[in-house]
Amino acid sequence: MSPKPEEEQVISTHSVERWHRRRSELAGWLQRPKRRLRAKQVVWLGDIEVDVEMFDALACLKRMNIPTEFSCAGVSPLDEPEDHSLYAYITMPASEKTDRFVQFAMERMKHRLLVTYEPSGNRYDLSSYFIGHNRSYCLLLGACAEAFARLEHHG
Repeated sequence: MSPKPEEEQVISTHSVERWHRRRSELAGWLQRPKRRLRAKQVVWLGDIEVDVEMFDALACLKRMNIPTEFSCAGVSPLDEPEDHSLYAYITMPASEKTDRFVQFAMERMKHRLLVTYEPSGNRYDLSSYFIGHNRSYCLLLGACAEAFARLEHHG
């Protein structure tokens, strides 16, 4: 059964085993007690408050004129489990340049990245594939954005 045109579509590729592992990780997270070790850390990017872990990626995308809409660094054992989404993510409106960045990110980040496309909003959602990888996702996405910027600049 194919998705309806307005439904979110998964465009990254993941094995059946990875999907099972993802569901298992989620079930484990939901059952574990959540302890607050520190509050969510935020900084300003222009006039928008963003999670400190996402700052480098968001700042680089902004410098490249790739707009973003929403972002979150995701939960971590290191901080507030209630103030974050379960998965780190960033949403961005589709455009020719964004399409190139999304393809580049999928090639570079491989199984660490879950990419969906929402036709009704004409936007992408790039999220960490596993809860336990949220912080490394933020670092990798920042490095990926920097590498893409160099590629775009030097062609």
